[in-house]
Amino acid sequence: MNIIEFLSYAFVQKALIAGALIAVTTAVLGVFLVLKRLSLIGDSLSHVALSGIALGLITNTSPVFMAIPVVMLSSLGIYKISASAKVHSDSALGIIAAAGISLGLILAALAGGFNVDLLSFLFGSILTVSTSELVLAFVLAVIILCLVYIFYNDLIVITFDQNFAKTAGVNTERMNIILVLISAAAVVIALKVVGIMLVSAMIIIPPTAALQLANTFKKALILAASFSVLGVILGIYSAFMLNMPSGAMIIAVDIIILMIAVMLRKYAFKKR
Repeated sequence: MNIIEFLSYAFVQKALIAGALIAVTTAVLGVFLVLKRLSLIGDSLSHVALSGIALGLITNTSPVFMAIPVVMLSSLGIYKISASAKVHSDSALGIIAAAGISLGLILAALAGGFNVDLLSFLFGSILTVSTSELVLAFVLAVIILCLVYIFYNDLIVITFDQNFAKTAGVNTERMNIILVLISAAAVVIALKVVGIMLVSAMIIIPPTAALQLANTFKKALILAASFSVLGVILGIYSAFMLNMPSGAMIIAVDIIILMIAVMLRKYAFKKR
């Protein structure tokens, strides 16, 4: 099947639009999170999302809509715990992840075990994205990217130097809360693309690849978004052609892009 035939399917068009929106959002946020050494927040929050999704299945409501408040509240919990002088951020991430996955497994058992709906969120199922999920992805992506644009300078400052940000008059607590909340929203909408098991890779890998090649922050954002969208497009296409899991193929393409970026960086240094 050629690319024109592939793009003629309505479900493929929905998958590509939703995937591109989510790819840009997670990549942009990922640059901030990777540099701030909070990249594993995606892994912790994705585990928490299992609780929200299972709760949605139990109450017969939309798993995604139920997961959003659960994950957002958990992101605030991570911030509050890590803000404590007695608990490091990595410990806070581990605590929330453990609590989320254990509660999620209990709720999944109450919901009747791991049915098809739950498994689609565990491993991703972008080719089955619904119209309502596409609309939700669009709305959340627009909100998240608008907030990044509005608070762009403050986010950069708290990313590189929290202490300087305080002396410069930046409300660091407010900005950190905004960052973790929009990261939580991004994690939830990314679940349909790559699933709970791989969502952190979507946040980490494209930004890491971009940081290998970019010499300015804006270039890192542009490259990260471009790499992430490319990974989604090639991943969906190869998954469809080879009858493979879409989430796994997207991350596989992202890893190949990262390897190429690392080699290009090494080649550039050798030339110098």
